Amino acid sequence: MKLDKDSKIYVAGHRGLVGSAIMANLQARGFKNLVTRTHAELDLLDPVATAAFFRDERPDAVVLAAAHVGGIMANSTYRADFIMDNLQIQQNVIGEAFRSGVRKLLFLGSTCIYPRKAPQPIKEEALLTSPLEYTNEPYAIAKIAGLKLCESLNLQYGTDYVAVMPTNLYGPNDNFGLTDSHVLPAMLRKMHLVKLLTEGNYNAIRADIARRPVSGIAPDASDEDIAASLKTFGIAPGELTLWGTGRPLREFLWSEDMADACVHILLNTDFATLAAMAGEPVRNTHVNIGTGKEVTIGRLAHLAADAVGYTGKILWDSTKPDGTPRKLCDVDRLHSLGWKHKVELPEGIARLYSWYLEN
Repeated sequence: MKLDKDSKIYVAGHRGLVGSAIMANLQARGFKNLVTRTHAELDLLDPVATAAFFRDERPDAVVLAAAHVGGIMANSTYRADFIMDNLQIQQNVIGEAFRSGVRKLLFLGSTCIYPRKAPQPIKEEALLTSPLEYTNEPYAIAKIAGLKLCESLNLQYGTDYVAVMPTNLYGPNDNFGLTDSHVLPAMLRKMHLVKLLTEGNYNAIRADIARRPVSGIAPDASDEDIAASLKTFGIAPGELTLWGTGRPLREFLWSEDMADACVHILLNTDFATLAAMAGEPVRNTHVNIGTGKEVTIGRLAHLAADAVGYTGKILWDSTKPDGTPRKLCDVDRLHSLGWKHKVELPEGIARLYSWYLEN
């Protein structure tokens, strides 16, 4: 099914990092018939409400960017929430899309679906070949279930539900929480706070916490209490302590590049093309979305410091987990579909920090 500018497209999760970037990309391409719902308007964990939404709206296509996401700390702490919530969202949205006759769907997963020790760079065929990384295993299993649901519906019922697996993303509307965000936004905010703490600028710290609340820290607390609370997050005058050793390698993709890749695939690729690429038997028809380039977490910290203007110490707490040692996408399939990234990491980090300060 080919989409045109009048096609009704439901973007689930339109306010998040991923969904907001995809919305902006679709609008820039001239798509105006876009359907959205906030969480308050539609709880995708509610099967009855989700079914009613699809029955009433009857979209032509769906982009499923809604998910329960977080970094290594959140994944390790809230394991049950990550698997239950994501399985429920996927079952409700993909299932109701199918039952209401939606022919075209784009499902967004994550490259954490791959085995901890997958050969690098990781090809799509590496899926389910060996054990997953333990720290994010529940989330990864949920995402594997989602892509296999799409693939199975295509094979049994002839739908055109395509799954993409973006690498680590960063960009506008990112989550800068100190406990539940991904590595790069967390680094930037922590360095920003260390800088303010070193300067003794508690008014700016209070303004930051008021804008983006931190559990356990009241904006009107005393200077001493704020400093003590920030220290529990590794934030102290003149120094920042980060989790792990800094040695793992990671790939990062600017969210607006990711959105362009996703919309490119939605508009120009179908399941039949991906099935032909996958070969027989048809499996692992998803597409990696990334840059094909990697950096150590230690190097990432120094790039973040350059963007923030942070000159303090960077310490590493090796008692905390590193996660997967290396996770680099093979992007040959993506390139063969006619798309390559544009924003390189140093430029993207500077853009993200500017966005943080402005918002």
